[in-house]
Amino acid sequence: MDFTPTEEQAAARDLAARIFGDLATPERLTAAGTDSDPELWKALCAAGLVGAVKELGLLGLVLLLEEQGRTTAQVPFASTCVYGLLAVATHGSPEQRERLLPGIGDGSVVVCGAIPAQGGVRARGVPDEGARDEGARGEGVRGEGEPASRQGELTGTVPVVPWLRDATHVLVADDRRRLWLTPVTEATRVEPVELTAPWQAGRLTLHGTAAERIGAAEAHADVLATARTAFAGLQAGVCAGSLARAVAHVNTREQFGRPLATRQAVQLRAADAHMDIEAIRVTAYEAAWRRDAGLPFATHALTAAWWASEAGQRVVHTGQHLHGGAGADLDHPVHRHFLWGRQLDAYLGCGDEVLQELGELIVSEEEVQP
Repeated sequence: MDFTPTEEQAAARDLAARIFGDLATPERLTAAGTDSDPELWKALCAAGLVGAVKELGLLGLVLLLEEQGRTTAQVPFASTCVYGLLAVATHGSPEQRERLLPGIGDGSVVVCGAIPAQGGVRARGVPDEGARDEGARGEGVRGEGEPASRQGELTGTVPVVPWLRDATHVLVADDRRRLWLTPVTEATRVEPVELTAPWQAGRLTLHGTAAERIGAAEAHADVLATARTAFAGLQAGVCAGSLARAVAHVNTREQFGRPLATRQAVQLRAADAHMDIEAIRVTAYEAAWRRDAGLPFATHALTAAWWASEAGQRVVHTGQHLHGGAGADLDHPVHRHFLWGRQLDAYLGCGDEVLQELGELIVSEEEVQP
């Protein structure tokens, strides 16, 4: 394994760091509240960073999301890249890729994911599953072809969908774990939902809503593992930003004539947080690298998700704690990292649930070994 970024990945990461650093300032984030930043989104798309993910791969996306997390930038970058660009590029038919990818790349198509843990959406009007179309196989898909693009209707409710109020399209998983892409229209009911983090979330209600099928049976597992890896990378950036703010604070804040950073207890707390961040980062890198290399990565994605959930909430608590009384200020920039870290913890699934799923997956894989 070699996680060293390519020249293209490193250049994209550095460009993302400059754009996020220039535009996702605490003042702009405060002014935006729970809204997204359209100027920042336009800048990212104009720089080609969304469209470039197709060539940069999942590892490249993880690097970009780390930079977003460091600033807690209010844009639907992760959701559009995971549930839109990578899902369509990997599992879409040639016609779907030609029609959808340009809009996703230029930012006019914003995609979020409604992938409920329990199937709450039903699909009808689906043609015979046995019909196969070799020409519909997307780039990078493993297997003997996939079902041709099919039209259907979706009915059901997904209680919480992050970035839904920004989306033009939603990638929906039905109760049989098939993936559908549906535009947000008058037939799609969207109700605002308040989350821990200031994300543009909503409750999605579908009633006979037209949708098109994306990919074959294996698409759901791949997209879910890809999302877990990507959001773990985002959590690594959120935690790194939180710790960086804490380190800057304890280096300048004095107590009894000495900087707080000279206290052994502070140093140990910061060191533990640093090791947690490195664990989140390396497990996300490994899962992303394996997907890009065409290797199985479902267990590795779950491992990254567990670290991001379990260790992530420890780190953002540490960042807030090391700020002392300032960390209790809801308007302090470090509090945004705390909210994002807790939201990502919930979105990825609590540590015990993720660990149980990981164990069950490992057992199931061992049972099918010859």
